[in-house]
Amino acid sequence: MEKKAKRRSNRLGTEGQMTDPIHRKTFQVRAVDIDQSGHIQPIIFIEYLLESAAEQAGRYGLSVTDLFKKGLTWVLSRFHVEFFRYPEWGDTVEIRTWPSAQLPLFAVRDYEVSDGRGPMASATSSWLIVDLKHKRPVRTDGHLAGFPILARRAVADDFSPLPAPSREDGLREFPVFFSDLDINRHVTATAYVHLALESVPDEVLFGFRPAGIEVNFRAEAFYGDRILSRVEQLSTGAKPSFLHRLSRSGDDKELTLLRTSWLPFQPGPEGPAPGKL
Repeated sequence: MEKKAKRRSNRLGTEGQMTDPIHRKTFQVRAVDIDQSGHIQPIIFIEYLLESAAEQAGRYGLSVTDLFKKGLTWVLSRFHVEFFRYPEWGDTVEIRTWPSAQLPLFAVRDYEVSDGRGPMASATSSWLIVDLKHKRPVRTDGHLAGFPILARRAVADDFSPLPAPSREDGLREFPVFFSDLDINRHVTATAYVHLALESVPDEVLFGFRPAGIEVNFRAEAFYGDRILSRVEQLSTGAKPSFLHRLSRSGDDKELTLLRTSWLPFQPGPEGPAPGKL
């Protein structure tokens, strides 16, 4: 009891406020989370990270619904994840996430994922606080008081602009479904990533797994829109990589830019072999 009380006191500051910047959350991979290989889908893996971030924000009174009351909302601007291993159905993973920097217009958040065998993924992200009425970012100071910062990055990324494809090696068109919308009533972040991954060649989808995904969210899409997913293949062979551009059909409004890298997926009895996912 004494040890538990000590650990709790280390997480609490004056007046019972939490001061530990690292938020920990565990997930058990469900049957509905896996793909045909029996391992978690990349999109679901990313959703675990975003759910962990939302939970910590909520504990500080900074959830999306909390910001709604002030006429504000969170908008994800940049996201970069590096995958080392993919968990299987029934595996339990722990996610550690923390605010890693507060800039005038951006809040930076990082993530680490592990299980009993070691690291599984690392990620970093950049977020805007947006005024709902004027659709413009607002300064973070004054809105994130009391949010603890741990100045440590899980992925070294200064969020330089991502390049757009210079040629079109593939093109697919997708409708925006009602199920693609988030609480802000625009297409959710993971839906954009999903549409980008769906546009790589079939032999990559079935024989490889994303090892790295970088995303630059640039504009909104809404229910009823149609989205064009263009891809340029940068490299082939054992480590294919791609540039992606998602735009709105009709006016070609740029919505999202991505860069993805892939590794072969050949699981063995003890999990993926070295150099494979």
